Amino acid sequence: MEEEKKKKSKVLIIGATGRLGYYLTRFSIESGHPTFALIRNSTFSDPSKSAKLKSLSDTGITLLKGSLDDEGSLEEAVSKVDVVISAIPSKHVLDQILLINVIKRAASIKRFIPAEYGANPDKTQVSDLDHGFYSKKSEIRRMIESEGIPHTYICCGLFMRILLPSLVQPGLHSPPIHNVTVFGDGNVKAVFVNDLDAAAFTIKTIDDPRTLNKTLYLRPPGNICSMNDLVELWEGKIEKKLEKTFVTENQLLNKIKETPYPDNMEMVFIYSVFIKGDHTYFDIESCGGVNGTELYPDVKYMTVSEFLDTLL
Repeated sequence: MEEEKKKKSKVLIIGATGRLGYYLTRFSIESGHPTFALIRNSTFSDPSKSAKLKSLSDTGITLLKGSLDDEGSLEEAVSKVDVVISAIPSKHVLDQILLINVIKRAASIKRFIPAEYGANPDKTQVSDLDHGFYSKKSEIRRMIESEGIPHTYICCGLFMRILLPSLVQPGLHSPPIHNVTVFGDGNVKAVFVNDLDAAAFTIKTIDDPRTLNKTLYLRPPGNICSMNDLVELWEGKIEKKLEKTFVTENQLLNKIKETPYPDNMEMVFIYSVFIKGDHTYFDIESCGGVNGTELYPDVKYMTVSEFLDTLL
């Protein structure tokens, strides 16, 4: 066992008190990786975070004080590990720039997994609508590549907790039981993955040469669903037919344009996923990516149907 542990990369996780980051740290330590978490000073004095910090510490994770804007703390943290995983929120992705510079100078990092975990930003077709949401992620990619930093990008579609609890009904927090709005023709497929499962797949890639300098896509069977699929699944669960109203691409675009930012972002994601097909319009292999569920068939994941069961 000790021999096995020696072979496992040492991992630093940034954003460990967030939902995804927390799962990443837990899977990392459970998989035998010596694991470190970079924790902001203010978090240590935040009563709402103390239980989470204790839980991380109790599982054997080493908590390091530092932040993405403190170069000294980044240098010290990066020097202790082989792999860096960032799980900061999408709106803060440009905060990784200093970290990338530190990783470049350290020259000892075998892999960097930046904060992505959504659609592939280089494949999305909504750049005129998304207020830089995806272009900032692409900017981080170009920086990593131009610095020659070994990396893996994780693209897992939408987290199930986004859009799925309302059955893709903007403004609702639970699924409809009478009427449902369907965007486009309802046949374009989206991908949904539970955060917990995204974390499990991510940790699998750490020491896997097949994923080095690649994009890992998660398209789990059972989780690639169109709006019509979702409605049919839900109707089966509530044993009732819903009245469908179809919203055309132009109607949705007009609604996006007349709704102020950031209130329109939910509709931008719906447009990207269910009209433009940004999760599924391209083939994984032909664009040089790798398929996570094929590489790691042993990872058990929640299906869309199982998630919908939790909403009943």
